[in-house]
Amino acid sequence: MTGSHRKLRYAMVGGGQGAFIGAVHRQALALDGQFELVAGALSSTPDRARASGRALRLPESRNHGNWKELLADELRRDAAERIDLVVIVTPNHLHHPVACAFVDAGFHVVCDKPLVHTGAQAEELAAAVRRQGTVFGVTYNYTGYPLVRQAREMVRAGELGAIRKVVVEYSQGWLATPQEAGGNKQAAWRADPAQGGLGGAIADIGTHAENLVTTVTGLRIESLCADLTAFVPGRALDDDASVLLRFEGGARGVLVASQVMTGVENGLRLQVAGTGGSLEWHQEDPNRLLHRPLDGPARLLTRGGPGLCEAARRACRLPPGHPEGFIEAFANVYLGVAGAVRAHAQGRAPQPLEADHPGIAEGVRGVRFVEAVVASAASAQKWTPLPD
Repeated sequence: MTGSHRKLRYAMVGGGQGAFIGAVHRQALALDGQFELVAGALSSTPDRARASGRALRLPESRNHGNWKELLADELRRDAAERIDLVVIVTPNHLHHPVACAFVDAGFHVVCDKPLVHTGAQAEELAAAVRRQGTVFGVTYNYTGYPLVRQAREMVRAGELGAIRKVVVEYSQGWLATPQEAGGNKQAAWRADPAQGGLGGAIADIGTHAENLVTTVTGLRIESLCADLTAFVPGRALDDDASVLLRFEGGARGVLVASQVMTGVENGLRLQVAGTGGSLEWHQEDPNRLLHRPLDGPARLLTRGGPGLCEAARRACRLPPGHPEGFIEAFANVYLGVAGAVRAHAQGRAPQPLEADHPGIAEGVRGVRFVEAVVASAASAQKWTPLPD
């Protein structure tokens, strides 16, 4: 049983030496004092995995050469000292086997996105989560920004009226040259279909864009029309995507995901327009949300400033004017996971804002989105429907 007053014990799979995102997860997990790293299998090779664990001062008895050893060791331990959850930050091809194994063993899981390679794998994993009744989080971390939550609540409250148009763009420039051919580990696995999956940019960052749109607007994509391109010669997966969206209820949208926008760092931005006004948010300036009402002057909402909803206020840590950013947004997702895990241990349903985090349903939807984009781009048919 998870103690209500102790830190939640977690193990990490992946995220060791040479990885980028693992350290970000660990920093976010540490921020609110809710979690402690007690075990791991931190790399794909046993020697590197154990060296990574030693660098993080894991005890040798819980510093493993691979994830199967980690799982077997945890199951041998007394329930009082086992991990509460596992955090999966491996290349995409390992998400499915690792997540399924830990869910089937009864552990809570947090997995990086995209969730898995195929819709069939996603449905299998979702069925396992339903069967076990465990908590499952997916780190669509941009949903953790206070002003993204503010935008979500404003749409829910009807402040924009009926949504008509959504424009989301996620542009980067780091793959404008063949980084995968030059020894860049992060580029190499993302450009490899066996490890990265069906999509390149559309899976790596396009799923973030889809999740941001759906989280803020609450709209379901009904159909889409996509164009995928691999601009860099010899690249097996797309590095640029342009997608037209049709939403249930009649709204229209445009989604752009590109990793060949030379010189752009992390250009994620969202515009949502309805019959009563519009919102605009930029990830590189995350502490500001522009609201343009139909019948009044534009107003600028700021993180920690006046006029914010409870969901946004709960996600703020510092006084107004003190910048918060990427790590804090990540930590807000993990704070929601912690609330869900503690509520699960107490045998109760969590309050909505207590467990405010993307879950298995969002992960499945992201995989279905990638499949539909890839199918649309390969088809002569103009519009490709998404499954319910």
